[in-house]
Amino acid sequence: MADREPRFAPFARRLILRMALSKLESRLERLVEGMFNRTMKSGLQPVELGRRLTREMDLARQVGVRALLAPNVFEIEVSELDRERIAPIERALARDLTLVARDHASNEGYTFAGHVLVEFFTSPKRKAGSFRVNCEFDAEVEHDGPLGTIALEDGRRIELTDQPFVIGRTTDSDLVVNDTNVSRRHVELRHAPEGFVLRDLKSTNGTKVNGARVTERLLADGDEISVGNTSMWFEAG
Repeated sequence: MADREPRFAPFARRLILRMALSKLESRLERLVEGMFNRTMKSGLQPVELGRRLTREMDLARQVGVRALLAPNVFEIEVSELDRERIAPIERALARDLTLVARDHASNEGYTFAGHVLVEFFTSPKRKAGSFRVNCEFDAEVEHDGPLGTIALEDGRRIELTDQPFVIGRTTDSDLVVNDTNVSRRHVELRHAPEGFVLRDLKSTNGTKVNGARVTERLLADGDEISVGNTSMWFEAG
């Protein structure tokens, strides 16, 4: 039995990677509601960007003092046509690819030298559908995005700050949910040193995170929050 774990470890890693990429595809579907299917059947495929990005992380990793170091800056060269097509959702796509990088680093035991940054660039040498991912290590990259984001089923994204964020039916809630199964003040998200903490506000029907009922929970990238019949997704900054 002792010799089986190394044999199956690569399979387990591939399975985890497929799950992460599946999450990416699901996020994109919620974001653009089939836009890629309509406009990119013969062009750039976002899920391929995710696969190439994680491959480049594996190839460029370095042995650090305490752990394996992975590159944290990713520059993606695309064609002029593909850049034009992704323009309406470029920022959101870059953020989703950032989450894929973080998921892969967590699964492989990698650490980053600095904040993860994904940027797109236009290359006149690229044909539609082709791309190149360049990666590098940069400890001085600054985090200039939101502390966190709530992604809704209709594709909207709401940025979270260091102020308490209340979800409920009342019109003074930060996120108003028109769902009779949601309490007037249902749940609160509050920023803490370790991240965002979700706290149920003694709601009538309770709050679920990834299908499990909770009263308080430290949120992680990609966690699904369910209140009443409404679902949303938390994305770390």
